[in-house]
Order: sequence, then C-alpha cells, then structure tokens
Amino acid sequence: MCGIVGYVGQRSAAPLLMEGLRNLEYRGYDSAGLALLHQGRIAVCRRVGRLVRLEEALAETPLEGHVGVGHTRWATHGEPSEINAHPHLDSEGRIAVVHNGIIENFSELRAELQAKGHRFVSETDTEVVPRLIEEERRRGAPTLIVALIRALARLRGAFALGIVCADEPDALYAVREGSPLIIGLGENETFIASDVPAVLRHARRVIYLRDGEMAVIRADRIEIRRLDGTVVQPEIREIDLQPEAAERAGFETFMLKEIHEQPRVIRGLVRDHVDAEGRPKLDDLGLSSDYFQILRRVMIVSCGTAYHAALYGKVLLENVTGLAVETDLGSEFRYRGPRIERDTLVIAVSQSGETADTLASVRLARRKRCKVLSICNVRGSTLARESDAVFFTNCGPEIGVASTKAYTAQLTAFVLLAAHIGLIREELDPTRVTELIAGLRAVPDAIHYVLDRKDSIRAIAYKHHDGPSSLYLGRKFNYPTALEGALKNKEISYQHAEGYAAGEMKHGPIALINEYMPVICICTRTLDEVYEKMISNIREVEARHGRIIVVANDGDERVRALAEDTIFVPEVMDELSPIVNIVALQLLAYYAAQARGTDIDKPRNLAKSVTVE
Repeated sequence: MCGIVGYVGQRSAAPLLMEGLRNLEYRGYDSAGLALLHQGRIAVCRRVGRLVRLEEALAETPLEGHVGVGHTRWATHGEPSEINAHPHLDSEGRIAVVHNGIIENFSELRAELQAKGHRFVSETDTEVVPRLIEEERRRGAPTLIVALIRALARLRGAFALGIVCADEPDALYAVREGSPLIIGLGENETFIASDVPAVLRHARRVIYLRDGEMAVIRADRIEIRRLDGTVVQPEIREIDLQPEAAERAGFETFMLKEIHEQPRVIRGLVRDHVDAEGRPKLDDLGLSSDYFQILRRVMIVSCGTAYHAALYGKVLLENVTGLAVETDLGSEFRYRGPRIERDTLVIAVSQSGETADTLASVRLARRKRCKVLSICNVRGSTLARESDAVFFTNCGPEIGVASTKAYTAQLTAFVLLAAHIGLIREELDPTRVTELIAGLRAVPDAIHYVLDRKDSIRAIAYKHHDGPSSLYLGRKFNYPTALEGALKNKEISYQHAEGYAAGEMKHGPIALINEYMPVICICTRTLDEVYEKMISNIREVEARHGRIIVVANDGDERVRALAEDTIFVPEVMDELSPIVNIVALQLLAYYAAQARGTDIDKPRNLAKSVTVE
C-alpha cells in the first residue's frame, strides 16, 4: 500500500528518490520522508501530507548523499503525523528503515525493547525494526547482515523493508516477506521500489524479490540471500513497459487517460487470444483441455473492483460452461472454513497480483491441492508466480487509484475464458462461440461511441453531483455493473452510493427513495424477461419521485420516457453489455468528482494495491 524507493549510485539521491515517490503516489499515502547517507551520518526529512510539502522542506534544507531510501506512508499504526512518518531510526541515528506491511507482534517486541532501555518516539510498528537491529549489534553480531538476519527472525507479519546504515555508506539493504519489492538495475546504479513505475526512467532490467529474501545492494553488485543466510542466484527480467506508460499523455488525470485506453486494451486481448477462425486461443494458459473436461466446480476469489469482475465471471461461466461457480471475497474466504475439494478450480482476480487477502486465499486453495488460475495484470507478481496458470490482462500500468481499464480487461478475460471452457466442454455451440467473439470485437468501437458522448455525461453528472447519496440498480449481467458504478462514485466523488440488484430494491432500499435521490438504472435491452423486469423496477422508482438516470440503448424511447436523464450507449450482445455500460458509469463518477473538486487520481484514504489485511 505504501511506497518504498531506494537508491545507490553516483548521482545525487534525493531528486531520484523524490521522482520515484511521485511515480508511486497512486499507491495512497498520508505522509512522506527521505533518509540519506552523507559523510558518515544519516540525514532525515519527513512531512505530513502530499509530496509537495516534502519537496518544499527539501528546497529549504537540501539533503545530500548518493545512497538513501524514501517512503510514502499509509497509516496503519499511529495517526498521520511527522513523528510517525518514515524513515524510522534506531536510538543512535545510525540505522534508517522504511517499511510496507504490518509487524503483527510489534507490541510484544516493543515491550521487550523498552524493558532493555529503548525509548520509542513513534506509535508505529515499524520502529521496532531498527531497534531490533541495533539490539542485535549490541549483543555482538559480527556484521550488519548477521544482525539483520537475527532481527528479522523475530518478526511476524508481512513486510518489505529498505534499510541504510551509516556504518556501510555504500550499501542499501532490501528485504521482502509478504509485501512486494523490486530491484531496478541501471547503469552503475541500482534502485529498490515497491513497483516498477518508480524506476521506469532509469532501469530497464528488474529483479523481483521473493518472499524470504534479502538483498545487499551496491552500485556495481548485488548479493541476494534467503533469510537463513543462504546465497541465491537472482533472476533478472527485462522491463517491457515504456516510461510513457506511466505519464498522463495530455489528459488532465491518469484516470481519464485510463478510461480512454480501454478500447486499446480490449483489442489487444482479442488480438492475442483469438485465432484466425474466430475461436478463443488459450492453449498456453497452463491448464489442459482434459482438465477442463473433468472440472465440476469453480470458486472465484477477489477483492474490491476485482470482486465485481468475479461476480460477472460467475454469471457468464454458469451460462456458457455448465459449471457450478461460486464467488467469495478474499478477505472472508479463508475465515469461513470453505469446503473445497481438490477438483475445484480456484480463479483469483487481482490487478496488482499483490492483494494480501487474495494471496492468502490462493495459498489456502493450494494447501487443499486445488488448481489455481489467476487473472492478473502484472508479470512477476506474487500471484502470477504462485498460480498454476495465468491469464495476463496486459493493461500496462494503471496509475489512477480507482480501477477502470483493469476492470474491463478482467471482464474481457472472463469472456475469453468462458468461451474457451464452454467450447472444450461442448456446452457452447461453435457457432455461438463465433458470435460471442464477433460481438467482443465490436466492443471497443462501442466504447469509443460512449467516450464521444462524454460531454452529455458530464452535464448529467454536474446536475446531480451535490446529492447526499445515490442508488445504482442492475440485473443479471449488469448487477455487478451497478455495484462497480456505485463503487467508482464512492471512491472518487465521496458521494455515498449503493449498488443493488434491482429486484432487491423492494426489500429495504426503496425506503430511501425520495425527490432528492438520484437512482441510476442500467436498462440496456436483453432477449429475456430481465429487460421487462427492469422497466418495472424503474416504474417503482418513478412512483416515489426518485430522480431517475437511465443507461439505455440508442433509440429506446420507452425507457427514455421514464427518466429524468438518459445516457445512451450502443447495443451489444447482452453478455457483453457490462463492458460498455461500465464506461458510461466511470465517466459519470469522474465528472461528479470533478464537479465536487476532489483529488480524482489520489482519493483520500485509498491505496492502489492493498498489501495488508
């Protein structure tokens, strides 16, 4: 969730660390700080709030040095304050530590260290780390590496650490245990970071640290050890992203850029995963046709926006594969004692591949000897490495905290996956598969059509943005769309919003509807009874004077007559309509947030990658 950067080389470290932190702002934070080694001492600067406050402080009192670490903190232990901001030091100011994750046993460690005379200055769990290292050095650890290994053995939890020590002015230490950390390899300089965008401009090769690994990094060499001291050979990978992928490219925000990138992402997935005959091409997925033929049950686990993609995947898979499909929140899955047999396929959905609750669910599934298929955007991520098969969505970096292109890519992945499995299991006629793929090819143009109507969507958002709350209603394939549309509104405009299955409105939410309540109804045409049922639900809102905003297909005057405002979208296949409809709701939320004056790319209290429980 927080952002870590580190540098060792010949250039001035502070500007490079600040650049890296700016490229990690999307992860969410409430304070920031740097620690640099210079002339045998550690200099620290920390500030609460946005990075601009740290930049102003550094302009007044610059920090010098060629080795250092930086951090953006998202508060877990202790309120956002300068004293709680990272980096944290030992009692002598000789060791500085930045930390992502949670030290679960910090209370007992803190009490033990206080009994030995340590006086803590912060409320954080992180401060126990430099104090433990200091204590191990006092007890006679012959080297800093030995002190680190002994100290780390005392920690329980998930953490990534960047460490510098005044006694080793040319070295930077990096540790990973359950929280992501990468090493970026430049020309005679090396970086560490929580994520690749932090180092894109300076490193084209990267090492993804694995859990239980520690790196000793100097400008010209790297040594990686297991936490038991065993030396391991690093696996170096080329970065396939360009620096421009992490820039706004003329858009006013990253979120707006990423909304507009969705047609390109979907075209890319179709190009990569559909053969010349118009059939899904997933033979390299990692699971055989024989496996899918004998499969009887699927469990999808995910969190947040990815959970809404999972709900869509459930309806689609059940409709076209004949499989029994369940969904569960990663944060609840392992605590309810799930009854999963080894012939269950567990599908894990995560943009980052580092979502802590989803990873914990995957590890439980693997202990039960289930196969795991992940839908993920990040190559080299923990989820990708721990899965039997991976469907990479290949979105490029998603910088805006509120997910857009990653979500529609996940929906597209489910379409391709469902068509693939349905064809193998002979539950889906080849002609129907061809129609489904042809329909999917038409989706990017349909999204462009919605994007071209952004001015009318903006006008609707500006008209309704000041209400205290809003309600989103959908059915069948578009019930998850209602949930996701409401979530987008909550995330970036801070307007309270709830998504509901429209048929459930009578079971409680209808009590909220009055002449002030915007009710967003997703009522695109379908070939079954759901369309008529949705019309009935809209009439129920109308009877209670709710302010009806309808997402409808072009030319649907029947629905338009019921609504105060209408967002028209092109008609596509029912199964594919959520991929188009959600773009309209993304724009509605975006312009509502713009009207309310919020920080759209970096909404308060949120982090892009939730790497702690």
